[in-house]
Formats: sequence, structure tokens, C-alpha cells
Amino acid sequence: MIIQVYEVQTQNEADQLISLGVDHIGSVILSTDNWKNPVLKDMIRTVAELGARSSLIPLFSDLNVIKRALEYYQPDMIHFCEMLPDRIRRPAGFERILHQQQLIKEAFPQTDVMRTLPIPQAPHHNGNSVLDYARLFEPVSDYFLTDTLMVPKDLPALDQASEPQPVSGFIGITGVTCNWSLAKELVAASKIPVILAGGITPDNVAEGIQQVHPAGVDSCTGTNACDHQGRPIRFKKDMNKVNRLVAAARQAATT
Repeated sequence: MIIQVYEVQTQNEADQLISLGVDHIGSVILSTDNWKNPVLKDMIRTVAELGARSSLIPLFSDLNVIKRALEYYQPDMIHFCEMLPDRIRRPAGFERILHQQQLIKEAFPQTDVMRTLPIPQAPHHNGNSVLDYARLFEPVSDYFLTDTLMVPKDLPALDQASEPQPVSGFIGITGVTCNWSLAKELVAASKIPVILAGGITPDNVAEGIQQVHPAGVDSCTGTNACDHQGRPIRFKKDMNKVNRLVAAARQAATT
């Protein structure tokens, strides 16, 4: 059972997470203007030295900067989490994302590629679209990661490119679970490992593992520290929550 935690940006947090049993340390590059961060580079190097794996999300789509970032940081994994355009109504946009991932896979064969597949909460949306996306991305991916697509109930069709997320143009950091039934279908159909993400907390991780049977679980908001009003603080982990999540996940994986 892979345990992955985002968003980790400091050496101190990475060290603590690895000591608690986290396998994948996930970090983000926020923009093309500030893509080079020596502190983050040192953290990624130390993650490897400690026997864990690093995963890096670029929150931008500039291919040249992504390549430069991969050369600079040399993470174990590059993680793409763009909103995926409807491939029927917006084929050019979809093909651009698919082709860019293929170029990265070919240029950096030593780096694993993780692809987020958006999964809506609402059961009335057709799960076949998620499986179609998986089939198309599988040849250029090493991992899939589920995450929650926030779709208004009155939206007649799944248009992933138009729906708002906490980070514009990208999916994730919602703190809300996806549809686990669709996630389970993805796990059953996929030839590559699927990591369950979207609202994973110490309190629901065991149930998620038991229902979906993923290769791993991912937590971001659900293991963040909170402010005095109970709101998650971005880029700050609550080590007690992480410890509980790791213990619950390991237990669920053995039962």
C-alpha cells in the first residue's frame, strides 16, 4: 500500500513524514516565474537518500519550463493534474495534453509519470468517460491518481475543462471525496497502479481502501494543519493526522 502526501515543500516536513512511514513525498511548483527553488531541490535529493520517492506537480503547462524543471530537480515522478477537456467537443485541447505527456515520457524515461484522472462525485455522470481517459493515457503513464471533480448538479454533461477547482485549470485540493464506485471501476480496468485521492483523511482512509482496493492512497487537505477556525492551512502538515492516516492505511491493507 503506497502512502503519498502532498503538498510538502520543506526538508523538515519531508523528514518527519518519511519517519512516519510515508512512501511518496509530493511537492508543487507554483508558477513559471519561480520554478527554480534550491530549498526544494535539496529536499528532493534528501527524500531519495532516505529511501522514499519524490513526486513533483508543475502548476503550469509550459513544456519548456517543465523540461527545465525536471532537469533541475530530478524527481522520481512528474505528476500531471490538468483539467482534461472533453475529448469529443474539444479534441485539440485534449490531444495537446496527451501529446505533451508523451513528449515528457520520451524525453525523461527515467522519470515515472503520474496522471490525475478527474472523477465526479455525482453517480449520474457516466463513468465510461473516466475509463476512456484511462485507456488513452495508460501507454504514457506509470500511475493514475483519482481526484474529485466538482460538477454542479444541474450540469447536463461532463465538461472537465469548464468546472472551477481551487487551483484554476488544475484538479485537486478540494478536501472532498470522489465517487468511490467509479474509482473502483478504474482500479479494476487499469493495467497500471491507481492511487486513491480526493478527500482522504485518517478517518476515511481505511474505508476507501476496503471499497476501492487501490495500489495506494494520497492525502493533502485531509492531513493539513488547521487554523483557529478549523480551515486547512496549505503547505503545513499535521503530523498527528499523518501518523493516524499511515496506521489506518497499513492496517486496512492487511485485513
